[in-house]
Amino acid sequence: MALRTGKLPPQLLERLLKHRGAADKRVLLGPSIGEDAAVVKLGKQLLVLKTDPVTYASDMIGWYAVNINANDVATRGAKPAWFQATILLPVGSDESLAERIIKQISKAAKDLGIAITGGHTEVTPGIDHPIVVGDMHGVLEGSKVVRTSGARAGDSIVLTKSAGIEGTAVIAREKKDDLLEVFDSDFVRRAANYLFKPGLSIVPEAAVALRHGVTAMHDPTEGGVNMGLYELAEASGKSVEVDEEDFIVRRETELICAKYELEPLGLLGSGALIATFGQKDAERFVAEVLKMRIDAVVVGKMIPGKGRSVVRAGGKTTPLSFSERDEILKVLGPE
Repeated sequence: MALRTGKLPPQLLERLLKHRGAADKRVLLGPSIGEDAAVVKLGKQLLVLKTDPVTYASDMIGWYAVNINANDVATRGAKPAWFQATILLPVGSDESLAERIIKQISKAAKDLGIAITGGHTEVTPGIDHPIVVGDMHGVLEGSKVVRTSGARAGDSIVLTKSAGIEGTAVIAREKKDDLLEVFDSDFVRRAANYLFKPGLSIVPEAAVALRHGVTAMHDPTEGGVNMGLYELAEASGKSVEVDEEDFIVRRETELICAKYELEPLGLLGSGALIATFGQKDAERFVAEVLKMRIDAVVVGKMIPGKGRSVVRAGGKTTPLSFSERDEILKVLGPE
């Protein structure tokens, strides 16, 4: 069966992840559905490792690559520390493109206190836009590894910032002329600036979560918040019960999604953090990040049993809807 663009179907991915190379007892957390990063024991320290590509054409592709990889390391309870990237450039690229991407990587890394440790850059036939594959390492801050699978029945589910942050910014930057036919320039500028406000980095709030007994953290990316919740449920062996009316969807996201007939909760979700806590801990976490001027809200709870995830909306309860294909592909990618 031919594969479509987007993430691999969960059933296929589960089958493929059984192929793990040589056995190594130092690998404490290896390939698993829904887990954002691996954990390896090196002496007394725990090293967290992550690789993630940026494949959508973007004028800020180097900046994206650092931040999305740093996010996944932070969800394990680690401080991102070292980064390297493979940069693939299309035939016909000039020196200025390579220099711009590398300067973006350096600036984003410096802002987060991350060192660049190496990488590889080449001009590659068969592609029509740059691709950056990042590789981020970090060291665990405390003694506890935070896993997506750590969510417990009864835990409150918190979402920071809002749904569709990354997708909103990408569409605003890639479809600027199209959007200007409908919206004014200030609207499009605000949407494009979602990269920085509310921002793609979840490193600050992930660090705060460690002080409030967080049981699980997950970075929703492709497939948006809905896919992130599905992966949280699958990894933990539990189900989620959420209320659609509690999710924060910013005005620019809502209107851009309406224009292109997209589901905001299925749109590229980097910039939001999904985290679970005991009820009181969730309240304390939300209160602290709100003081940091980071939006956060309890959107639901973990419930016992697998495969019973539900969404409440308008007084009705329906199964959680998700897709491994991100909504943004309806605008920027082939079907």
